[in-house]
Amino acid sequence: MREPEDREQLLMLLHSAFERNLLDADALSIIEGALQVSDMPVREVMIPRAQMDCIDIDDPLDKVVETALRTAHSRFPVIGENRDDVIGILLAKDLLRLMSGHDDSLREMLRPAVFIPESKRLNVLLREFRASRNHMAIVVDEYGGVAGLVTIEDVLEQIVGDIEDEYDFDESADNIRLDQAGRYRVKAGTEIEDFNEAFGIELDDDAYDTVGGLVIHQLGRLPKRGEVVQVEGLRITVLRADSRRVHTLMVDRTPQASADVAASAG
Repeated sequence: MREPEDREQLLMLLHSAFERNLLDADALSIIEGALQVSDMPVREVMIPRAQMDCIDIDDPLDKVVETALRTAHSRFPVIGENRDDVIGILLAKDLLRLMSGHDDSLREMLRPAVFIPESKRLNVLLREFRASRNHMAIVVDEYGGVAGLVTIEDVLEQIVGDIEDEYDFDESADNIRLDQAGRYRVKAGTEIEDFNEAFGIELDDDAYDTVGGLVIHQLGRLPKRGEVVQVEGLRITVLRADSRRVHTLMVDRTPQASADVAASAG
């Protein structure tokens, strides 16, 4: 067998090994993700400025704690006059010292913020995260303004990803799949017409073509993982989404809808 001469041939070789069961789906996905991050700039995975959960340096302690509880993040950018004025990073665990009556102020608790350009490659950023033991960086644009933020988890997700989405949903027939818990895993690119047929509903497809488009339309923005919308007696939970699009959804019927279905079947 000839040695691969470029990345495209290497990927063809890896896919051939996968098809012959020499690699499992997990290993193939991780290798592809590792290759991908060497070409991907930070701007493609960062959390956009508008979606950043920030803490104002002048916020009272109870508001800071409420923000930490509501968002469930472990780190927060702390800002001054506006989102371009990032003063530092607050670790949620440091709030325990403030809540216990420690003399330090919020400003004294802050860790230094790391600023990186939008064009930085993910493999370089991951190496820097590991070396510095930082888990978050503030992304700035060419004019020095804050464009967003990126965490080590965002980078690792590009490598590990959601393997089941990538390989178990290859065919359109697998866009909607029943799991062992009796819920449905739905690929966000599933067309509304197919979704309607699968669940016996009549959603309008004039405003959007896919189930992912439906969720975005309902929320009025790109969703975050774990967010829920309810339509036509269905509860749709976002399983995986990034700053650019929705990937995977979980769908089950609301309790009332399930009761109605059972009654009509009886």
